[in-house]
Amino acid sequence: MNRSRHAVLLGTLAALALGATACGSSASSSNPLGGGSSAAAPGAGSTAGGGSGGTVVVGSANFPENVLLGSIYSQALKAKGVKVEEKFNIGSREVIYGQLQSGNLTVLPEYNGSLLAYLDAKNTAVTTQDVNAALAKALPSSLAVLDSSPAEDKDSLSVAQETADKYNLKSISDLAAKAGEFTIGGPPEFKSRREQQFKDVYGLTFKEWKPTADTTANALKDGSIQVGNVFTTDPKIVQYKLVALSDPKNVFGAQNITPLVNKAGLDATATAALNAVSAKLDTAGLTGLMKRVSVDKEDPSTVAKDWLKANGLA
Repeated sequence: MNRSRHAVLLGTLAALALGATACGSSASSSNPLGGGSSAAAPGAGSTAGGGSGGTVVVGSANFPENVLLGSIYSQALKAKGVKVEEKFNIGSREVIYGQLQSGNLTVLPEYNGSLLAYLDAKNTAVTTQDVNAALAKALPSSLAVLDSSPAEDKDSLSVAQETADKYNLKSISDLAAKAGEFTIGGPPEFKSRREQQFKDVYGLTFKEWKPTADTTANALKDGSIQVGNVFTTDPKIVQYKLVALSDPKNVFGAQNITPLVNKAGLDATATAALNAVSAKLDTAGLTGLMKRVSVDKEDPSTVAKDWLKANGLA
């Protein structure tokens, strides 16, 4: 909501959703979905893809986190003997989705909630399981999502570590007793979009709403607000020692990092390598990696290599 990259991710939804949904009408319900084992993996038993002599082309959108994820996928595939070509920093979803459909790309790191919004803007699924089930119906038969990782880059309500410790805050539900004393910050449109929802779902009425936009994390650090809308993989969460409160009632829908693939370009070896990455990748870990990339200015390929080695995937 408060990052330009989400505009890149969502693209021009109104103009493209109808066509993309129509294209997805032929999708098979047996397409493998994230979050669990699948009856049949893309390319299982075929000789078209990565581990059988073909080249897997890994792409990414044009923002640092997606480039980092693309590098993680690429190096994980190479570690299993898959031939890989990298095409990073391509651009917006309209461009990269089309390239995946055409077969010019084989694998993309995606965000399942944003992908569903692109394909079906009216879909109201919010949980990982429901979002991935909806994607199975919306995607064309040539494409599939593999296992979703627990890692999510999504909106959160975050607080300073001191505030979390003082009031024993772990989830948004825990704010109910103190919200009336707290000032909340976020993008200018955050109040109009979320105030009533927080009241209805969590029973929260905040003392004041401040439009803090891109300075939300800083405002949490300096104490001018007590609660803020910060994305869960924003490196400032680590840098400023913030706590992203859990959202047990799913006010903020799922945004699990999930490989989107052209099924003809993968075999079982490549599919297993990508699913192994998803099994290990979590939000806290990705946030730490993003601090290295965005704050410490380390090379994404080096950060990716370190993560893969630490998780036994190199």
